[in-house]
Amino acid sequence: MGLESNQGTEREEDTAVISPQDPTLLIGSSLLATCSVHGDPPGATAEGLYWTLNGRRLPPELSRVLNASTLALALANLNGSRQQSGDNLVCHARDGSILAGSCLYVGLPPEKPVNISCWSKNMKDLTCRWTPGAHGETFLHTNYSLKYKLRWYGQDNTCEEYHTVGPHSCHIPKDLALFTPYEIWVEATNRLGSARSDVLTLDILDVVTTDPPPDVHVSRVGGLEDQLSVRWVSPPALKDFLFQAKYQIRYRVEDSVDWKVVDDVSNQTSCRLAGLKPGTVYFVQVRCNPFGIYGSKKAGIWKRSGPGGGACEPRGGEPSSGPVRRELKQFLGWLKKHAYCSNLSFRLYDQWRAWMQKSHKTRNQHRTRGSCPRADGARREVLPDKL
Repeated sequence: MGLESNQGTEREEDTAVISPQDPTLLIGSSLLATCSVHGDPPGATAEGLYWTLNGRRLPPELSRVLNASTLALALANLNGSRQQSGDNLVCHARDGSILAGSCLYVGLPPEKPVNISCWSKNMKDLTCRWTPGAHGETFLHTNYSLKYKLRWYGQDNTCEEYHTVGPHSCHIPKDLALFTPYEIWVEATNRLGSARSDVLTLDILDVVTTDPPPDVHVSRVGGLEDQLSVRWVSPPALKDFLFQAKYQIRYRVEDSVDWKVVDDVSNQTSCRLAGLKPGTVYFVQVRCNPFGIYGSKKAGIWKRSGPGGGACEPRGGEPSSGPVRRELKQFLGWLKKHAYCSNLSFRLYDQWRAWMQKSHKTRNQHRTRGSCPRADGARREVLPDKL
């Protein structure tokens, strides 16, 4: 290592030697290093030498003179390196000039990478990311390589486009085969060792994803106080690929972190949310999962809409407490439990709602026409005919 003195003067590379040179040690280890002066540089005797680590002078009690030309240094219980390129351990002459330097690497071997997940946006590429391990930090430069190959045959390939969606990710842009499973794994290496993740086996068709569903709109449903209509547009990629989409809705009230999920939306692009609280703001999200791709047996990757997908509140005011309202709530409870977003259920609901309105109107008519005052001041109610 060629180093310059604090005064700008240069020494020959063989002025002094630090041993061991550029050592690599585990955290918690001890180090015994020596600085031996060669020849007769001015003022360079063991008595006048001192050490610095990353530019800071080490306490003299950590050093001892072995002989006229050699100064020893003892460091115990070493911490991880402050910089991944190694800590600078330098031996100085009495005047502060640099006699020799060494890089000190202190850290941990890499842990097994975990949580590999991959997805494809066009059935020709593949993006994967992973987690470095339980602790992650090794204090040493650690290299991660994503490897992949066709299962059962083919040679190992190495991904080349790293950090595409984060610090531990890689993108394979092309030359991938369909209908054949791939084996994917990550190898981590540094100066203290290496580790290899478990192998992930996948078919490209099983991890296809799309953009989030765009144009999510939330609106009230007519004069109903406890329903919202959610509509969205299919992702553009669905028009290019021969697969269907399955949608899922989740919603929550403004001040809550608990989401309610509607799973049975199927491949529709609209849905009603029933049984909501009037006068309450709701946040709604829609996500898409491509499935049935060329006969793939697995679902694709869920892709959620943005957080601004839709926020709306049903019509304000207190819920009515009349019999129609109670029956409506009972029906909506059944609807929510059994057939939330089915077309059949809403046709049934529309019929039921029309029947309830007619029934309510008929009751009111009979009560108006059929209430007869009695001599004692009481009223006699005439029940409506059966519907």
